[in-house]
Amino acid sequence: MEIITHSPAETESLGVAWAREVQRGWVIGLSGDLGVGKTQLVKGLARGLGITEKVHSPTFALVNEYRSGKMSLFHLDLYRLDTMEQIRGAGLEEYGNPEGVTVIEWVDKWSDSRFFQKFRIVKMEALNETDRRITYEDIGL
Repeated sequence: MEIITHSPAETESLGVAWAREVQRGWVIGLSGDLGVGKTQLVKGLARGLGITEKVHSPTFALVNEYRSGKMSLFHLDLYRLDTMEQIRGAGLEEYGNPEGVTVIEWVDKWSDSRFFQKFRIVKMEALNETDRRITYEDIGL
């Protein structure tokens, strides 16, 4: 599936739309360069889930948990990690089978996606200053 968004607001709206279909146990893996809109998509997902906390990238915390919505959202950012050993060492494997939904930025660093039971892999690409190509595939959903 491929979608083109033409603004950060449209990317966020896509996240809102995905919140209507997301179910407990889903893992959404995001890949793409810095500034391509990964966190913007997560903000929309959070809004669609009714989460009231402010959503921001967990680059330095590694994970932010949001529990105020209709289901919990676990937002991981693997940017600062390089190996599965570091991911395991940080205790992040538990988020691969979440009580709510997990979104993982820089998911390509998680080398064993077979661990995820319900998985949407999302690739984001900047086409120009505002347009984004977002392609995704569902595995086990």
